[in-house]
Amino acid sequence: MTTVNLLCLPYSGASAMVYSRWRRKLPGWLQVRPVELPGRGARLGEALQTDMQALARQLASEQRLAASGPYALLGHSLGALLAFELAHELQALGCPAPLALFACGTAAPTRREDYDGKNWREPKSDAQLIDELRELQGTPEEVLANAELMSLTLPVLRADFLLCGHYAYRQRPPLRCPLHVLGGEDDRANPSQLQAWGQETVGEFSLRMFPGGHFFIHEHEDRVLGELAAALEPLRLSA
Repeated sequence: MTTVNLLCLPYSGASAMVYSRWRRKLPGWLQVRPVELPGRGARLGEALQTDMQALARQLASEQRLAASGPYALLGHSLGALLAFELAHELQALGCPAPLALFACGTAAPTRREDYDGKNWREPKSDAQLIDELRELQGTPEEVLANAELMSLTLPVLRADFLLCGHYAYRQRPPLRCPLHVLGGEDDRANPSQLQAWGQETVGEFSLRMFPGGHFFIHEHEDRVLGELAAALEPLRLSA
C-alpha cells in the first residue's frame, strides 16, 4: 500500500500538535506529520524565527527525508504561506514535487498587501495581540485571561506575526502540483484573494469554501479531512 506523508504547518501562535488528532481520523495510508517550528512544543528551547525564507530553508533541510517519497503539504493561515515556501525550498533541494499543496485560511502570496490593513512589520504589544486573538475567535476568554498561559503564548504569536509582516513574495516558476485552497465563508480572506493562489501552480487548482470563520478547519474538521483524503487518494494510487 502506497503511503503518503502529510506535512502539516501550524498557524500563528500554535504548536504543530494542533494536527495530532487528525492521525486518528484519516485513513492509514495518509501519515500525518505535524511540522514543529522552532520555539514551541518539542523545540521550545530553540530561537523563534521571523524570516520566512530562512525558516522554509531550514525546514526543507529537516524534512528532506519525509519528502523523498510521496508527500503532500498543508498549512493553515501562516502555515499556508510557509507550506508554499517549503514546497519551493524542497524543490530546490531536488525533492520530487508534492502530490498536492493545501493552503487554508489565508490570502494568496501576491495578495498580502490588501489582505489585512494592519501593519504586522512592527512588533505588537501584548494588548494588541490579545485583541487580535479575540477577533479571530479561536481562543476561549478564560485562556486570554490566564496570565501564565499568555506569557507563554504571546512571544510565539508576536514572532509569527512578524514572519507574516516581513514576508516578501518572490517571483519563481509556478509549482507543478495540484493546489487546493480551503477558506472560511466568514473569514477575512475574500474569494478573490483566495482565488489568486491559482497563479502559483500549473497543476490543478480548486477553491472550497466552508461555513465559519478563521478556524473552520477545526469547526468542520471531519469535512475538511474528507476533502484531503478524497483529493489525495487517486494521486497516491498513481504515485
